[in-house]
Amino acid sequence: MKKALYEQELKELQAKLVDMQAWVQASGARIVVIFEGRDAAGKGSTIKRVSEYLNPRVTRIAALPAPTERERTQWYFQRYISHLPAAGEILLMDRSWYNRAGVEHVMGYCTNVEYHRFLHQAPIFERMLVEDGVILLKYWFSVSDIEQERRFRSRAEDPMRRWKLSPNDVKSITKWEDYSRAKDTMFVHTDIPEAPWFEVRSDDKRASRINMIAHLLSRVPYRMVEREEVAIPPRPQPGGYERPPRNVENYIPDVASDLERRAAEA
Repeated sequence: MKKALYEQELKELQAKLVDMQAWVQASGARIVVIFEGRDAAGKGSTIKRVSEYLNPRVTRIAALPAPTERERTQWYFQRYISHLPAAGEILLMDRSWYNRAGVEHVMGYCTNVEYHRFLHQAPIFERMLVEDGVILLKYWFSVSDIEQERRFRSRAEDPMRRWKLSPNDVKSITKWEDYSRAKDTMFVHTDIPEAPWFEVRSDDKRASRINMIAHLLSRVPYRMVEREEVAIPPRPQPGGYERPPRNVENYIPDVASDLERRAAEA
């Protein structure tokens, strides 16, 4: 997708996301959006575009680390429940409880009993959420093996993004078919009418972001909410306040001015 067209459409969609957020606040709706997919499929960058202009007090991002020893002894869904939204909130999940059906199963981090119990309980858990009024949307970002490897190599060569590559990410190249089978099985058990899976083709990152955000907006029954105009009051006349001398305060070095001066001299 051409950059100019992408940026124009993205801004329009992001403006609609702000309208949707206003409706969520006014109506007391609760929205959970799950972002799943292979490593380097574009989940994080899409979440960044979805949340860019939204209020972080209303739209929260959950990217849970590996469970603690205590959490491993809890009911599997327990640690996720505390992150679920209250009225007027949106939760964007950068990976979710579906870790158990993917990386935990493929990498052997859970037992077969725990894995099959998850496949049985996940649809029940999600039906409970939907029955209680939660709008639950599940997106699977699908990337080809060639594009995934290209993105891995790009990250490995970029010091600013190398942190995105974990040992599990690298191993996923050698377990491509295992992850494919795990995803297929997961869909068989958890692609339910109340909370279906929606696949996002993500080899073209720009197109995938546009497609995903447009679909999200189409699935939320929001309407325009009238918002009060913000009136900026006139500044009052000075009342005798005198600022302390600047030399008694600790200012950070003006690096920007030095850069501008050196650039002008170059």
